[in-house]
Amino acid sequence: MKEIPAGLRAHLDSGATTLCWCWRVSKRDGVRLGFTDHDRDVAFDGTVFEAAAGFEASEIRDQIGLGVDNLEVTSALSSERLSEADLAAGLYDDAGVEIWRVNWQDTSQRVLMRSGSLGEVKRSGATFVAEVRGLAHYLQQPKGRLFQYTCDADVGDARCKVAIDGAAYRGAAAVQSVDGDRRLRVSGLASFPAGFFARGLMTITSGAAAGQQVEVRGHAVEPGAAILELWEPLRIGIGAGDQIVVTAGCDKHIATCRDKFQNAINFRGFPSMPGNDLLTRVVRTGR
Repeated sequence: MKEIPAGLRAHLDSGATTLCWCWRVSKRDGVRLGFTDHDRDVAFDGTVFEAAAGFEASEIRDQIGLGVDNLEVTSALSSERLSEADLAAGLYDDAGVEIWRVNWQDTSQRVLMRSGSLGEVKRSGATFVAEVRGLAHYLQQPKGRLFQYTCDADVGDARCKVAIDGAAYRGAAAVQSVDGDRRLRVSGLASFPAGFFARGLMTITSGAAAGQQVEVRGHAVEPGAAILELWEPLRIGIGAGDQIVVTAGCDKHIATCRDKFQNAINFRGFPSMPGNDLLTRVVRTGR
């Protein structure tokens, strides 16, 4: 049960209220932003909640049990602190969200109505719709080890232990040309064989799309250039001359871990586990 502070309760009981909604967003880079539907800025807990930032929220939906509570927040990119580049770069992915009901005349009279994180963000022109998920959605994510042939670690993480930022597994390149929104021709990767960066990560380091990260689907080699095919379209366009950094990819098989990364000792899969062929094996007896 939510406990309403005595001061706010008295204000509600008065019958004439001065209430507003305040949203606080904690981005992945540590920056905290505040927004309110009031017509003046509201401040508390070290955060200034910007007025008239274009925010509009749907009703909050509660579900029984462990169902995920959610709502949607709609806004235009009218605030100077809301950046389309930050959205495209993923700084708002899984960002923490707090939703407060506040007496704007006395901000000590407030109650936290919901906390959670940002889910799917849909954009159209200068507007976006962001899904705010309740904390219960973390209980629906897989935890622990997976019993499977392939590795369940991400290349370069604390469990994999490969120094993915080292020169052996990292290449800097310049964009020569762009074919569509998922295919790039780049220079600077001549020392790496075809396929080396497949399933790897590309980070754009200059230009309008600086900071955006996209997974690489394929890596081919042509005379004087490398061809990178991306898994999904770039959310902000990239042009000739822009700089990128690409890190090696891994298909999570033991042979790749051993031969490409010399890291079989840290392989997090079970390459010797029995497969479906064991179920169909016919018992043969000698005569």
